[in-house]
Amino acid sequence: MQQIEAQEEREREQELIRRILHGESDRYAELVDRYARMIQTLVARIIDRPEEAEEVTQDVFVKAFRQLGSFSGRSSFQTWIYRIACNTALSHARRTRRRNTLTGIDERRLGLLPDEEVERLEEWVAHERQLEALTRAVARLEADERALITLFYYEERSVSECAAILGLQENNVKVRLHRIRKKLYLLVMEETDGRDETHG
Repeated sequence: MQQIEAQEEREREQELIRRILHGESDRYAELVDRYARMIQTLVARIIDRPEEAEEVTQDVFVKAFRQLGSFSGRSSFQTWIYRIACNTALSHARRTRRRNTLTGIDERRLGLLPDEEVERLEEWVAHERQLEALTRAVARLEADERALITLFYYEERSVSECAAILGLQENNVKVRLHRIRKKLYLLVMEETDGRDETHG
């Protein structure tokens, strides 16, 4: 049932896009209204500059309008515009890049960290102090890492959807997620001075 509804919604969107491309450009506002909040939330998490998110979001919709003729319908419109949003937000983040705060974490430390330690990230979400530290840790990631974390955890996109949006292979998404989780664990440990308040 859900699949049928999703297919019908996709067909309605494709019809709307056809009408926009055939001269009813004022109807583009319907797509903007539908996706503006989602896109702005996504952008804000990637660029980590909430005060600039609205401007970048407007840029996303301008680009999407200009490129609308290239939308083939092979993916959903949402996946297509998320791809534009991620690319636009990542470009903005690179232009306004802050000094990298991860100087204390090297590849060797990531490689030595046992996988079972990283699993405790799941527990931290239920504990306020650890969750606050986790939020600060996410803000310290590189923009492309925040994009993947946002899509997979906050937006609850599948690995295949993340791959489609970010232009990556699915295996590459899995490897990156695993690496980012390790990085987050180490960053949370730094943020809390090594204390894990979920235990004891």
